Amino acid sequence: MTNNIATPVTSETHTNDLAFLARIDNDEKIEACDWMPPDYRKMLIRQVSQHAHSEIIGMQPERNWLTRAPSLQRKSILLAKIQDEAGHGLYLYSVTETLGADRKSLVDALLDGRAKYSSIFNYPALTWADMGAIGWLVDGAAIVNQVSLCKTSYAPYARAMIRICKEESFHQRQGFDILWTLVHGSDAQKAMAQDAVNRWWWPALMMLGPHDSNSQHSEKSMRWKIKRISNDETRRRFLTQTVPQLEALGLTAPDPDLNYDEEAQCYRHGDIDWDEFQRVIAGNGPCNKQRLQTARTARDNQSWVLEASAAYTQNQSKQTMH
Repeated sequence: MTNNIATPVTSETHTNDLAFLARIDNDEKIEACDWMPPDYRKMLIRQVSQHAHSEIIGMQPERNWLTRAPSLQRKSILLAKIQDEAGHGLYLYSVTETLGADRKSLVDALLDGRAKYSSIFNYPALTWADMGAIGWLVDGAAIVNQVSLCKTSYAPYARAMIRICKEESFHQRQGFDILWTLVHGSDAQKAMAQDAVNRWWWPALMMLGPHDSNSQHSEKSMRWKIKRISNDETRRRFLTQTVPQLEALGLTAPDPDLNYDEEAQCYRHGDIDWDEFQRVIAGNGPCNKQRLQTARTARDNQSWVLEASAAYTQNQSKQTMH
C-alpha cells in the first residue's frame, strides 16, 4: 500500500502564497523562474498541454481535404493552416517544459487516452464546406477564448498566445471566405454550406466548456488569472461576433431559440445538449477512437525521425567535445 503524504504547510509556504496572490492581484506576470504554488503549476500544465493536444489532433479533420480542395490556391492555404497548427502545438508544448513537464510524457498520455483535448475535434469533416465551418466557427470560437489568454498570468503562455492569435485570425478569415464563396455559388453549394454550419454550430458552442456552475477548474483558474473570462461570457462574446457574420453570409443557425436580448445587449442561445458533450469528452464521440489511432500510427511510423535526430545531435555533441 502506498501512503499519500501531503506536502506540509509551513509559515513560509503561507507567506509565499500571500505574496504570490498579491502579484496576481496586481496583474504582474509570473515567469518560469519565479516561485509559484504547486497547484498553480499543475493547473497550467493541464490547461496548456490540453491546448497543445488540441492543436495537434485538430490537424486531422483538415488533412483529408488537402488532396481534395477545389483549387491549387485552396490547397496551399489549407496546407499553410495545418502547418500553423503544428507550430502552435510546438509553442505550447514548449511552454509546458518551462513548467518542468516532460513533452514525451504529455504526448504519451494523449495517445494512451489519459489526457483530454478539445471535444470539437471528434466530429467528422464530411464536405469541403466543413473546412469553411471549421475555420470560421471553430477557430472563431477559439480566438474569443485565446485573445483573453494573451493576458494570462503566466508570462511564457501569454507570449505564445500573441502569435497564435494572429495566425488563428488568418484561419478564421480563410473559413469565412470558403463559406462566402459557396453561398454565392450554386444552390447545391449554398446548401452544402448551410449543412456544414448546422453540423458544427452546437459543437462550437460546446467546445467553450460547460456552464460556469458546472466547470470543475474555472473558479481557481479565474482566481489565479490563468483564465481571464468565464465559459459563459466567452460563449456570449462568440455569439456577439458570429451572428452578424452568419446573417451576412445569408445562412441560419440551427437554433430556433437564438434571439437578441435587448435589455442585456447580447444574444441568447437555446439549450445545449450537455449529455452529448460529456459523451464526447469521455471518448465516445463520432471520431474519438479514429483520431487517437491516427495519431498513434503517425508516432509509430515516424519514430525513426526522432531516433535519427537524437543520434545526429549526439554525434554533433561528440564532435564538438573533440
